[in-house]
Amino acid sequence: MAVTGNVAPAPAPGKQTLASAYIDFTGGDNDWAQQYLPDLMEKEAEIFGNRSVSGFLSQVGAEEGMTADQVVWSEQGRLHLAYGGTAATNSGGHIFSILTDGDGEDSLSNHAVRKGDMVLVSDASTTKRGYVTAVNVAEGTNSVTITHYDGTTFGLSGDAGACKLLVFGSEYAKGEVGRASANTPGFKSYSNKPIIIKDKYEISGSDASQIGWVEVAGEENQSGYLWYLKAEGDTRARFTDYLEMAMIESEKASSAFADYQDNSTGISGTEGLFKAITTRGNESTGITGINAATDLAEFDAILAEFDKNGAIEENMMFVNRATALAVDDMLASMNSYGAGGTSYGVFNNDEDMALNLGFSGFRRGSYDFYKSDWKYLNDKSTRGLINDVDVVNAIRGVMIPAGVSTVYDQSLGKNLKRPFLHVRYRASATDNRKLKTWTTGSVGATTSDLDAMEVHYLSERCLVVQGANNFMLLN
Repeated sequence: MAVTGNVAPAPAPGKQTLASAYIDFTGGDNDWAQQYLPDLMEKEAEIFGNRSVSGFLSQVGAEEGMTADQVVWSEQGRLHLAYGGTAATNSGGHIFSILTDGDGEDSLSNHAVRKGDMVLVSDASTTKRGYVTAVNVAEGTNSVTITHYDGTTFGLSGDAGACKLLVFGSEYAKGEVGRASANTPGFKSYSNKPIIIKDKYEISGSDASQIGWVEVAGEENQSGYLWYLKAEGDTRARFTDYLEMAMIESEKASSAFADYQDNSTGISGTEGLFKAITTRGNESTGITGINAATDLAEFDAILAEFDKNGAIEENMMFVNRATALAVDDMLASMNSYGAGGTSYGVFNNDEDMALNLGFSGFRRGSYDFYKSDWKYLNDKSTRGLINDVDVVNAIRGVMIPAGVSTVYDQSLGKNLKRPFLHVRYRASATDNRKLKTWTTGSVGATTSDLDAMEVHYLSERCLVVQGANNFMLLN
């Protein structure tokens, strides 16, 4: 069975108040010369429900003011020493060339392996235990010499491929001098800068005093027969959505973009949620809804990835409709009596009660997941429209860890506990730019001789995604 939608995401807003915004009684079938007046339904029909998509960030994060042009934070490195590289055998011993960190993410110009360390060296089929007899960083080779406890050579495929090295302890002879050098903690530093977001509503003095035939209403609780109340309220609601959508979708401009802008406009972008997870977090293409058993296997793969990155117990899932239903089907299939859909939900349905075919949360392994629909991914005038076009790269949801993280704030010079996700906005004792709005013109409070009312909106903000390695983007 196919479902065809014939409702367009329009009517969309225009740039000015037009006659088409008012019901016409001057001609055609609505001519006043007719014997009877038309039966006018004054209330505007709200056919799209609540059209706003904001509220996501307020559920999972926090907001905090700042006075600088950028926010800089540091995140802990891993505690143990693990590296990627290649293994080879030569006349000087067994050489392991260290190329990356244990995640394979960062290229290394040095490492923290020291003489006397005991190590594991592994490829896809073999693991060797060895002892570090020499460290070759000073020679520029960024490698270590390893002698295996079983006296053999590497016997690994690393000569032509990748291997991993893990330090698991150290060993020294009686009376031997201790460590020749000490290791210091490693960390990664990240930064983001706020962007300035603006909008504006304008109406002439004549149009502001024009009564309409339709009683309007909107998300900003506006009501009455003056159309400009509707237009201004919609502009405000749309701007509020933009504040959140910009924090979700934005990305930093590349050097090529800077060249295009000729380095004169100051337009440089900011790192949004999706880009932060793509760059520093995890992505999954599972949970398709095609096969519930397969979905569970894909979900277990997500848990395995979380085990490698913090293992935060509680996570929020914000997903589109298809993924939400796929998760419901996956969970329902775990009940042997639920094949026909009669035993979903609390598993005690009967003929006199409505079936509960959905789940709001579940526990798998040591993790708790709380599922919620994300309107932004469903609505045909927001991400839902883009997902329908580019189904290959469609974003189906995001998993966000609950709780707080401890980070070092370089601006304040101390460790702070904050939500993993929070918005920073520019603010001081003089000016708060979290959400500014002001009115100019001669309509209402007169500020100039302009025969119009102009309502201005402005915000300056950026998103801080801490511990992106604990986030999962569902593609």
